[in-house]
Amino acid sequence: MTLFFFFLQLRKPLVEKLRRERINSSIEQLKSLLSPEFLKQQPDSKLEKAHILEMTVCVLRRLQQQNQQQRRLLNHINKLQSSSNNNLREADFSLLSSTVQTSITKEKSPVNSAVWRPW
Repeated sequence: MTLFFFFLQLRKPLVEKLRRERINSSIEQLKSLLSPEFLKQQPDSKLEKAHILEMTVCVLRRLQQQNQQQRRLLNHINKLQSSSNNNLREADFSLLSSTVQTSITKEKSPVNSAVWRPW
């Protein structure tokens, strides 16, 4: 049993080191993604990890707000289009209905009962 605890004690620092390396790598990736936008604000200062994370949160929130605004705009456009399509369908139906009625009335009149011949 003591050998097992000894093994865990040796392994724990290694696991912790790997965890810190993953965190640092991810923060560096975030920094490289954010750098064009945020280096303009603070070109000479060294960015702390906490600052990089805060900037990432700000960017993600702004993107989320833009996405929500775009979704609202698209929903509004879709509603306008469906409303416009419904109005067009009703107008087409009334136009078609009046055309059919005119055609039926013409068929009943004796003047148009002669067959038209192109020769």
